[in-house]
Amino acid sequence: MSQVAVLGAGSWGTAFAKVLADAGREVVIWARRERIAEQIRTTRSNEEYLPGLVLPDGVTATPDARAAISGADLVVLAVPSQTLRGNLAEWAPFIDGDATLVSLMKGIELGTTMRMSQVIVQIAGVPLDRVAVVSGPNLAPEIAAEQPTATVVACTDMDRATQVQHSIFTSYLRPYTNDDVIGCELGGAVKNVIALAYGMASAMGLGDNTRATLITRGLAETARLGVALGADPLTFAGLAGLGDLVASCSSPLARNRTFGEHLGRGETLEQAQSATRQTAEGVKSCLAIRDLARAHGVEMPITEQVERVCHEGVDPRTAMALLMNRKPRPE
Repeated sequence: MSQVAVLGAGSWGTAFAKVLADAGREVVIWARRERIAEQIRTTRSNEEYLPGLVLPDGVTATPDARAAISGADLVVLAVPSQTLRGNLAEWAPFIDGDATLVSLMKGIELGTTMRMSQVIVQIAGVPLDRVAVVSGPNLAPEIAAEQPTATVVACTDMDRATQVQHSIFTSYLRPYTNDDVIGCELGGAVKNVIALAYGMASAMGLGDNTRATLITRGLAETARLGVALGADPLTFAGLAGLGDLVASCSSPLARNRTFGEHLGRGETLEQAQSATRQTAEGVKSCLAIRDLARAHGVEMPITEQVERVCHEGVDPRTAMALLMNRKPRPE
């Protein structure tokens, strides 16, 4: 794979483009705003999303999606999850017949409760074995700074997963392959919701016992939903499960944790959005994940309370009290 399109010039899309270029690929980033595309082309930087990063020579950018996609054998989707359907409907006619589509998105679609790979298959009209998912403890600023980490490339076609793996293998990013697309996607989506709860608890002054409880019980409800949908439960003990969850909960760089902190300080959803200015996927996905869990008869109490705080105006302290007063049961 030599020609790559990265559709999305946010922090993760930009950092991933750097990874691809450092692994020897020629990369074209599609940026929705001409100003950002021009900045990447002329200064090799994206100051709005990753200030201070100098991109490799192998990266360029354009606001023309067709120009970015045409001829690419690897098409990386790095837009907010709730915008994927509309964007991909416009992009699909330009995608080459055997190109691999790579999802960097971590969300569940509102209304349909579809995972991102399912949306890609439906809208692009491609078989599932052409879709790969990248997920793990991958905070964009740390990867841009070349701090060592690992990730998972999940695809039902292991040959294709291996091709993507080699396309992003660098001295600072170590990718592993996995065939459990369902598990990797759910791990990435639900961890955003748990990170919101973790941020709320941190802002409320709650300590390490509370935070450790949220991580472990959050992982438990993620795995319950995953198993109900056919995922391998071992996936949730790996990079796309526990690894991603710990990074998103513990790091001040994580958008969902930061958003949760604003809510934990008593700010409204609108105030938190204004303060953070970037997409916290868990805020919208908590609604879809709650609906998905109810449809499959899976109990997800942390997710339920995060949804109530975000969308029903419940005070985070009330939500915490409701969690703690649930009927005792075996672990």
